[in-house]
Amino acid sequence: MKAIVAREYGPVEKLDYADWPEPEAKGSTVVIAADAIGVNFPDGLLVQGLYQMKPALPFVPGMEVAGTVTAIGPDVRSVKPGDRVAALSSIGAYAEKVGAPEATVMKLPTGLSSEDACALMCGYGTSHHALKQRARLRPGETLCVLGASGVTGIAAVQIGKIMGATVIGVASSEEKRATAQQAGADIVIGYENLKERLKEVTGGKGVDVAFDPVGGAAFDGLSRSMAWDGRLLVIGFASGTIPQFPVNLALVKGFSIVGVFWGAFTQKEPKTYTENMQELIGWYLAGKVKPVIEGTYPLSGASDVLKRVLGRGAVGKLILKP
Repeated sequence: MKAIVAREYGPVEKLDYADWPEPEAKGSTVVIAADAIGVNFPDGLLVQGLYQMKPALPFVPGMEVAGTVTAIGPDVRSVKPGDRVAALSSIGAYAEKVGAPEATVMKLPTGLSSEDACALMCGYGTSHHALKQRARLRPGETLCVLGASGVTGIAAVQIGKIMGATVIGVASSEEKRATAQQAGADIVIGYENLKERLKEVTGGKGVDVAFDPVGGAAFDGLSRSMAWDGRLLVIGFASGTIPQFPVNLALVKGFSIVGVFWGAFTQKEPKTYTENMQELIGWYLAGKVKPVIEGTYPLSGASDVLKRVLGRGAVGKLILKP
């Protein structure tokens, strides 16, 4: 079969579209013929050696796959060949076929497309966990979402509205701000003079919950715009700069810095993760959340797609197709 192979840590241009051994249906392994493969910002960090984990080389990157079960190991009980499923993994999804442990595989209900299923896993899963378990977002609070036109940002806007918040979406262009507004943001602003703009739109009160996948200078503005008892969620550093935080701000303004590492959460709290996914799928089927799929691209073009994601050029979710 064909797969995207990282043979060394380095630029995404060095990824190789090449032959790779097919997964075997051993033990509790479920073999899935990929229909849609989700592209995520951490995938690009992983192949560059910049992520929290470093798989042994060579490896196939990719966290999300949705498709059809073609074979199952002798210990598998929950799915059978022919079932439509989605699976989550730290690596291995950028391939025509993926072998996934049964515990990471979920059946897809009628009405949930493979593309949207991929978006619901990492993108929506991160935002849901961040706002529900980490921020404990309450009705009536103000939520500020940076990167509000990316997949996690759109998810945070939609989920924030479901949870009863007033949502401020922050994005870098008119097109991206329009996307955030269409997702349900009550107020949309740019990054320029972020501290002053947030003070203005919150009437001087500040932000109760901040969702920050960007880092850099935007984090600096956010950290000076928090309300008393606020929670600033550290999601990632898409700007490429990990900010330095003056801890006296947390003391004086009485707010918390809260880390969000969704991948570790899925492993450490699998029961809660499953419950979260069930809630997300329920919201999707009820029409309360709807991922924005910007486009689908051939698996062979994974390097170019990852370059767009790393360059913060994507609006919504990007999908690879074998």
